[in-house]
Amino acid sequence: MGKRVSYPISVKEEAVQMRLAGIPTKEIMDKLGIKNRTQVKTWMKWYREGEIHRFHQPVGKQYTYGKGPEYQNENEKLKTENLYLKQQIDPIKKVYRMGKEVKKEAFVSIYDAVKDTVSVRAFCQMFELARSTFYRWKKQDLLPKQQVLIDLISSLCESHQYTYGYRKITALLRKERRINHKTVQRIMQTYGLQCRVKIKKRKQTGQPYYIAENHLKQDFTATKPLEKLVTDITYLPFGQKPLYLSSIKDLYTSEIVAYTIGDKQDVSLVLDTLKQLQTLPKGCVLHSDQGSVYTSYAYQKEIKEKSITMSMSRKGMPADNAPIESFHSSLKTEGFYLHHLTNTTTAIVEKTVREYIDYYNNIRIQLKLNSQSPKEFRKLAVL
Repeated sequence: MGKRVSYPISVKEEAVQMRLAGIPTKEIMDKLGIKNRTQVKTWMKWYREGEIHRFHQPVGKQYTYGKGPEYQNENEKLKTENLYLKQQIDPIKKVYRMGKEVKKEAFVSIYDAVKDTVSVRAFCQMFELARSTFYRWKKQDLLPKQQVLIDLISSLCESHQYTYGYRKITALLRKERRINHKTVQRIMQTYGLQCRVKIKKRKQTGQPYYIAENHLKQDFTATKPLEKLVTDITYLPFGQKPLYLSSIKDLYTSEIVAYTIGDKQDVSLVLDTLKQLQTLPKGCVLHSDQGSVYTSYAYQKEIKEKSITMSMSRKGMPADNAPIESFHSSLKTEGFYLHHLTNTTTAIVEKTVREYIDYYNNIRIQLKLNSQSPKEFRKLAVL
């Protein structure tokens, strides 16, 4: 067992004053040479409960159970008693409408102002109020604040068209305040604010068959922009005629860097998308599936001219190209199914796709990007 350390009264008083000023306990310990942080907590407890006389007690001696302090002189005793009385009287001076019945709102707000110096027990004793009553009043005081939080979460969910789950809503809230993700999850579940997504379907996997080497091997991490790109074509069955979207996604920023909308799933569709890529870094990898448009001579020729390394998924393995598959799923779910745009005009389909890609790149946050949009993340990466 370690040797007990005795601290002078001046050290105890200074530690309490520093803590009341908001100085961290660790900093107080370093400055005053205090070895145990529990010691500071004990002194603060004595101070709040009006037991300042215990600052004088020797190590190992307790001034409880009927034994009071042994003061060196009468002046020291009067000084300690006056400090205790001052602590008892100061909160009363702050009471709204002194001498009349205290309103519960005022009572709670007054305690919030003096809670660093007075315990709940001592504060309630001054006004002859049961602690259970105080806690009931305090809980009632929190209800309006809870409603403000509910309204804020509801507003965020609505502004993002209920495409964000509780993790993303929490990330947005934490930009302005401290909040626990469990609180956000509970509120969203209680008030029906959960993310509205389409049920995901499992696709049957097949045996691997290589056209070009799979350089990614499901490693979708990148260390710089345009280092790894993924591409694919998706069918848009929402308009008056069939439409197809060919898009290319940067795995570093999760940004859609090129896309083309066409009415034919042919080589020209993917070539138009590929030609939108201008300056690419050396060693850039572009990953696709084994579709006929990607294995065509014209496509491979364009890849070679841009000095891009071609990579392909195994046949029947959409998981090898999961990032672009995920984007296309989000586009259809959040852009079309959520708004019931399943039978509209061709012009509206094209407009919806363009607006969603703009939203996806510039506004929609992603947790893996530190709760930033791809555009925000790319700007910070450039700095």
